[in-house]
Amino acid sequence: VVETAARLGTRMHILHLSSAGALPVIAAAKARGVPVTVETCPHFLTLTAEEVPDGATEFKCCPPIREAANQDALWAALAEGTIDCVVSDHSPCTTDLKVPDFGRAWGGIASLQLGLPAVWTEARCRGHTLDDVARWMATAPAALAGLRHKGAIEAGRDADFAVLAPDETFTVDPAALHHRNPVTAYAGRTLHGVVRSTWLRGRRIATHGEPVGRLRGGWWSGERRRDSRPVLGGLGLGSGRALAGAREGRAGVRPGSACLGLPPA
Repeated sequence: VVETAARLGTRMHILHLSSAGALPVIAAAKARGVPVTVETCPHFLTLTAEEVPDGATEFKCCPPIREAANQDALWAALAEGTIDCVVSDHSPCTTDLKVPDFGRAWGGIASLQLGLPAVWTEARCRGHTLDDVARWMATAPAALAGLRHKGAIEAGRDADFAVLAPDETFTVDPAALHHRNPVTAYAGRTLHGVVRSTWLRGRRIATHGEPVGRLRGGWWSGERRRDSRPVLGGLGLGSGRALAGAREGRAGVRPGSACLGLPPA
């Protein structure tokens, strides 16, 4: 991918990076001005191979979850800008597809509802801020996709945001998830970050994870960019703190919008 981007001079995006082994090549390419961008996913930043029990195929995904040292390198690459953003890679399945055989089980993790609190829980332990998480999960993905009305709280953008209590915790209960098939590798984990309410284009659509009124949505297409490199805009927060996401679930939100962090109770 890097070689193609360098040869053609066209922007290339690397999906679902899980291996730290690729980071030196990517960093060197970016230093040379090669127009390449990179994403990773919540499960690669929060789960480690050492903690996966035998036969626990709810942890199976492709590419796979790797060792703790590899995870540390991914976090360092996020902080340095070698990795540009964090995306859900939401890949749900029915329970029968997660047979207790890693060779035959479905490879995918449903991360949409829990992605934000999972990433925020690990990020705060590593000294990162809500603004950092907002940049990785909202501002950068929106900019890369050309969604100029999304990804930040500022005049002229869609009023999509969630009100988050960043210091509150909850324990993941599969029965409480809004996924149609609540198979999750996060079951039993205690996570920081509880969404109090969610707003879409200035209209409240959820309170404490429960829908309010009739849900609505739409298809979005990004603007075609003439330049080969993405331009990541500022958050425009004023006195608030932005955080990623808009809608999906009792305790998590969808990357691509923003939310306000509440002060501790």
